[in-house]
Formats: sequence, C-alpha cells, structure tokens
Amino acid sequence: MSTEPQPPSLSEIVGRAAVVCDPGGANAGVVSLQQRFEDRDEPVTGVGRLESELAEAVGAVDPQREDPAVAMTSALILHLAHRRDQLVADPKQLLTQAARDEFAGAPPEHVQGWLAAQGVSV
Repeated sequence: MSTEPQPPSLSEIVGRAAVVCDPGGANAGVVSLQQRFEDRDEPVTGVGRLESELAEAVGAVDPQREDPAVAMTSALILHLAHRRDQLVADPKQLLTQAARDEFAGAPPEHVQGWLAAQGVSV
C-alpha cells in the first residue's frame, strides 16, 4: 500500500489553471479550454502528448492567439503538469513562474499587459 499521493489528473490541472487565470469564469476562451479537458481523469503524468494536445486546443479556442488569459492558462497548465507540488500555490506566484517558464521571462506585450492587470510582473 503506497503512501505517496496520487498525481493530479489532467482535468484537475486544467481546472486549477482556469481558476487562477479566470477566477470568475467570465472568459469564454478559458471556459472553452477547460471544457475540452474536463473529462480527462487520467493522471497528468500519463499524458504523453500534452504540449501538442494543448496547442491544438488553444488553437481551436483562440486561433489568432490574441487572448492573454487563454495564453496564460495554457502556460500555467504546462507549468503545473511539471510542477505538481505547486498546485495549491499562490495565484500570483503561479502566474509569475508560468510566464517565466513559457515565455522565457519575456511574454508578448498583450500578455504582459494582462499580467500587470493581475498585479503580476515578470
């Protein structure tokens, strides 16, 4: 009998990222992205092509890649998939680290503006 905690599911990771990036659930792109993964109950560690699946989903909900909340939700999903111990970390800390990871510390201007509106600087 293992005492190790089970890895979170992909749907849990996506749900946490959606709550951090769109706490009120008002952003249609973030909501749509979350819905695409809501039934994915397999452990995130078992998802083999997460980056390509996520890129495809983001392309479907934000084809022009103009929505900074969707961009940061995607960045945060990837961050949390690799840093599962941070699932319950402070939202601002999560956004800061995800932006640094995904955009090598230099997010596009529209994402920088969105992050600044959230009280986050990279």
